[in-house]
Amino acid sequence: MMTSTNPCVLVYDVGGSHVSAAVCQAGDYQIGPVARASHPAQQTSEAFLDVLAGLAAQVTGGTGSVLGASVAMPGPFDYAAGVSWMRHKLPYLYGFDLRQALADRLGWQPGQVRFLNDAAAYLLGEVGAGAARGATRAVGITLGTGIGSAFAVDGRIVTEGPGVPPGGEIWNLPYEGGIVEDQLSSKAIRQSYEQRTEQQQEVAAIAKAAAAEPAAAEVFAEFGRRLGRALKVLLLPFAPDVVVLGGGISRSAALFLPFAEEELAGLNLQLRVSALGDSAPLVGAGVAWFADPMVPAETRTAATR
Repeated sequence: MMTSTNPCVLVYDVGGSHVSAAVCQAGDYQIGPVARASHPAQQTSEAFLDVLAGLAAQVTGGTGSVLGASVAMPGPFDYAAGVSWMRHKLPYLYGFDLRQALADRLGWQPGQVRFLNDAAAYLLGEVGAGAARGATRAVGITLGTGIGSAFAVDGRIVTEGPGVPPGGEIWNLPYEGGIVEDQLSSKAIRQSYEQRTEQQQEVAAIAKAAAAEPAAAEVFAEFGRRLGRALKVLLLPFAPDVVVLGGGISRSAALFLPFAEEELAGLNLQLRVSALGDSAPLVGAGVAWFADPMVPAETRTAATR
């Protein structure tokens, strides 16, 4: 349970269709009640700021000292500058100085608003308080519309070094005549099902049908085998102790995880499903804040001492 005396940071997770917010406290990374809002119907930067400010007002009441905001954002995004370079989603933020604008709206200095990649936030949440806690080398894989990835060593995100692909991203790496995302995404599952049944269904519906429909069950079995083979090729050079699976597809892990584990048999690697689920990026945004060397030592967590 959160205590009102602990220093806290306002955390956001900006998704494809909505924004989530909460406060995360120092020490144990507990988060308070989560508030969510859809992206604004009026697609302007000011309307987006209204959403962020409204969520902040909902979640920060009665918490103690809120030190600033840590925002998990998809890319492409200049996380150091706080400027979005996305054209395919949130185009109204393209080139917009979100750090300065949000700081102004909340009455803070720009340095109190920080950003990190959403896949990195997901992994940091699991490292700090979830399925990868205590792992020396961890990889986070989010399976959904696309495939997100992040790599961590000793609790810190790494985007380069031995075994780490450029920027820590695997989605666009060449693989089996295309790219990784062609094989490991919701689109791949839908296509596999359509090839078998000549019917179009969303991933959730295919998963629901798997208990009674052999074709649906085989779609997920094949997805698991593909996942295991891909992880073996893509991650072996990094040699992770733990790979945490998150994202919407991971909710159906019981249908595909055993098949992925078969492909990885004999390797010193554990596949684990996210322990925090949708809260992972929010927790991870807090972990990133309190691990920052600019944060006063007395508010850092035991994990960073």
